[in-house]
Amino acid sequence: MEGKKILVGVTGGIAAYKSPLLVRLLVKAGAEVKVVCTSAAFDFVTPLTLSTVSKNPVESEFFDDSGNWNNHVDLGLWADALVVAPATANTIAKMATGLCDNLLLATYLSARCPVAFAPAMDLDMLQHPAVQKNIQTLIEHGDHLIEPGVGELASGLEGKGRMAEPEEIFQFLKGLIHA
Repeated sequence: MEGKKILVGVTGGIAAYKSPLLVRLLVKAGAEVKVVCTSAAFDFVTPLTLSTVSKNPVESEFFDDSGNWNNHVDLGLWADALVVAPATANTIAKMATGLCDNLLLATYLSARCPVAFAPAMDLDMLQHPAVQKNIQTLIEHGDHLIEPGVGELASGLEGKGRMAEPEEIFQFLKGLIHA
């Protein structure tokens, strides 16, 4: 991962607590990491945590506090890979249909690099036909699914829907970039 440029997209799901661990693994392996969050991600993880582990400012809005534009096209062109982890049902649906109502989605639509996504949601949500169709659409678009794990979910239920562990996502990205 030495010298690779990785863009990590973080969305508003409880699994966002794992995102700093993923960023840390990437940075320790020599990657340059930038993080783009949806506003809902900040309900679960702070910009300070993500900027500290990434060693870069965290972007979430089209304009910063000074009115400067956060150029989604530049972000999309900068990256050697983009991973959305966690990828909520809401974000997966927006990615699949080309909706573009936040900086992460605009960056996704501008990215020319390989894109991976790690779903994280409750088992019934994951199995819903609409979500399965959206996941299939992303795969057909050439995006790479990082399969969710099985275990205890935030709802207290047991089943498939846990975001893959940071180490698994790291290994997946390593294979994707070096493939």
